[in-house]
Amino acid sequence: METQEKLDKLEKGIGTKEAEILKPAKVKIEKVSLVEVKIGNQLREKLVCSVKHPDREELIEISKVKYQRKDKLKTSGLWYKEDEDGLIQKGTALAELLTFTNSPNIKSLIGKEIDTVADEEGYLCFKIY
Repeated sequence: METQEKLDKLEKGIGTKEAEILKPAKVKIEKVSLVEVKIGNQLREKLVCSVKHPDREELIEISKVKYQRKDKLKTSGLWYKEDEDGLIQKGTALAELLTFTNSPNIKSLIGKEIDTVADEEGYLCFKIY
């Protein structure tokens, strides 16, 4: 059975206001969490950082990083993957972020300030190059 709220949504029109686009800026990581994401039949974990952007009162979430791999810039999600020793896999985007910020683990990212840049779709991601 559908709720009245869901039925009301079926009758809503298109708005006239553009979505607010935040400009790249230095942000401060306030909170970190690992979130399960379903990809096909698999559940994977991704790091989501809640950050304070200077142009926004409430926290925003960032879960991607843009970094240099060989001679090219690459954008990747902050996927959590362990190596055979149970540590964060070397060479992953998450490991690159930790190395760039001189953080020994994910929890130590809290309080760090880091620059952002827009990805190919216009969303903010961490800039680590």
